[in-house]
Amino acid sequence: MVFDSFFSGRFNFFPQILCLLILLITVTPSFAEEPTAYEVLKSFNFPIGILPKGVTGYDLESSTGKFSAYFNGSCSFSLEGSYQLKYEPTIKGYITKGKLSSLEGVSVKLFFMWVDIVEVSRHGDTLDFSVGITGADFPVVNFEECPQCGCGLNCYGENIRKIRTNLLVSSSY
Repeated sequence: MVFDSFFSGRFNFFPQILCLLILLITVTPSFAEEPTAYEVLKSFNFPIGILPKGVTGYDLESSTGKFSAYFNGSCSFSLEGSYQLKYEPTIKGYITKGKLSSLEGVSVKLFFMWVDIVEVSRHGDTLDFSVGITGADFPVVNFEECPQCGCGLNCYGENIRKIRTNLLVSSSY
């Protein structure tokens, strides 16, 4: 009898602890991190290098594809000395699988004037950049690395990657 009362007193709390553990496991929030803007690009079949390093945040409406990406300020750089690009502190547009449309906040210097890049689409291993009435194609491999504001892909005297261009410029947009 002493033996029975010893064990019954010791293990009476076991059901309460079990219930508490189950409650903690089911109620504990998931701490999964939100994907980065670069990871989101990859999920839509774009290389990460179409955005420079330094994105501080982004918004994405999954139902419409409307997005905004944010930088601490404007960002500009040259690629191989031939293309000058400029990103405003906020860029906006719509993203779908293989297509960025209605872009705002990204421009390229052509000859002596700045023009807005309004659309980027992926066709196999090629990215097509449109500035409205004309555009240019580039191999996707050119965008495997993210350029840095100020120095592009040639930072600290090291050339990270050479840009391969497709000199075929189309005016069929």
